Amino acid sequence: MEQLLSGLRAAGEPTRLRLLALCAHVELSVSELTQILGQSQPRVSRHLKLLVEAGLLDRFREGAMVYYRIAERTVEAHLARTLVDLLPEDDQELNRDLQRLDQIKRKRADLARNYFRENAAQWDEIRALHVPEAQLEREFLELVGDRPVADFLDIGTGTGRLLELLAERVERGMGIDLSAEMLTVARSNIEAAALRNVHVRQGDMYNMPVADNSVDLATLHLVLHYSDEPGLVIEEAARVLKPDGRLVIVDFAPHNEEQLRSEHKHHRLGFADEEIEGMLHECGLVSGASRHLQGDPLTVKIWQASNGAGHRTH
Repeated sequence: MEQLLSGLRAAGEPTRLRLLALCAHVELSVSELTQILGQSQPRVSRHLKLLVEAGLLDRFREGAMVYYRIAERTVEAHLARTLVDLLPEDDQELNRDLQRLDQIKRKRADLARNYFRENAAQWDEIRALHVPEAQLEREFLELVGDRPVADFLDIGTGTGRLLELLAERVERGMGIDLSAEMLTVARSNIEAAALRNVHVRQGDMYNMPVADNSVDLATLHLVLHYSDEPGLVIEEAARVLKPDGRLVIVDFAPHNEEQLRSEHKHHRLGFADEEIEGMLHECGLVSGASRHLQGDPLTVKIWQASNGAGHRTH
């Protein structure tokens, strides 16, 4: 009862309702919210603080920036969503806020396009070395299957493509990436697709801001070859899996394309089945069927594993 009353008291003010409505659409920084509302930053920050303390908004830091989004999974989160859904669609002030929000989203999209344009040559060079993306995505989706997924984690999410691919199959999805530039691209893609159930966070794949035993499905999609300690990455992924959780790894089979190490910062030139399976076993994960996508010169492998704890209970 007290939780609900506290949430209602926090939301019972026009500016805070506007903030809730905006943060229900996308995650926004203080400076972006200040631009939209046309109010001073200290005033907006005070309102945000009250909403966070009441559990209606989540706050997270990304480098020098602080972002806010509507809360998830709690009683207060349900209250926040309910209040937003009750807001009248013809309210002039709210509609002006949403128009300004569209301007913010266009700025983000411009930043993402600029980053992609500057780095497109590198991406295209790597793509040309393996099977077409569409084929790889089909194989990946077939392996993941239609099993319901409540909580999905994409480690090293990059452009957020897997979040887009799996958005219809998962209740909640989060992508982790260390690169602020890639997070800008991912956010722009998520916003363009109008996806509300997935989001991204800045985080290190060796030490993720994710609770133990909280993820149904985790993915490492063409990420592991950037690591000089792939076993530690898999160990961290295993930590966050629920007892019946799954891990899917997409990466290259062993190859001799040395330029990927010198020009594209790859630490590893692919992985043998025995190496991946050994690391999975060391982390208490049980290997499943793998897939082999022959390319020229790069062959892509898809490995899957389940949490050993869950495996032993069946």
